Amino acid sequence: MTGTHQHGAPATEASSTSTPAWRLLATLALGGGFAGALVANVYERTLPAIQRAADAKVAGAVGEVLGAPARLDTLYLVGAALSRKPPAGVELRAVTKAFIGFNAQGARIGVAVEAAEPGFADDVRLMIGFDPATSALIGYSVLAQKETPGLGDKIEKDTSFAGRFRGKVVPVKGTKNSTLDASTVQTITGATISSRAVIQIINNAVALWQQRLTAFEKEGGK
Repeated sequence: MTGTHQHGAPATEASSTSTPAWRLLATLALGGGFAGALVANVYERTLPAIQRAADAKVAGAVGEVLGAPARLDTLYLVGAALSRKPPAGVELRAVTKAFIGFNAQGARIGVAVEAAEPGFADDVRLMIGFDPATSALIGYSVLAQKETPGLGDKIEKDTSFAGRFRGKVVPVKGTKNSTLDASTVQTITGATISSRAVIQIINNAVALWQQRLTAFEKEGGK
């Protein structure tokens, strides 16, 4: 009786060994730490330049909305009241301020304040110049906005729109038609939401700051 004899295929050895999990984790941690340190280093190196640019933009906006005043005084919001002295131990950039403009003869020409509220796409941040005695607007300048290009961004790029606010008395209303009313501004065609955002920011800011300034003057302007 003859039998058949079958041979199984010889076992093959693994051509390579797998990398231990701890080594992969260590590599990831090392790479992540290096990337984080690099980002932090770049941020620290560029931060002063960013802050200088932001400060210059604010200073330029103050001069623009007050018509290049001969002198500026700064008031600081300390708690709920205004003060000529900034709060101790606080970075000045983080303190809310009002800039009081004076002409060459020493007469006050207006106040510039910063305010922000939601627009169509994101917050719209303005520098607003106004006369607290009459509630009349001197002008506004856009510090930051992300409105729709070609439409909503006209609140910044269309200088004729900003010009419509000069001399208007707060509270301001918006209209789609041209107007000579002392408290009405024609909105931008196709950008009604962004236009009305500017109007709302201005109205709210002037109302709030008039209260603060009135209280400050009643206290003797200290």
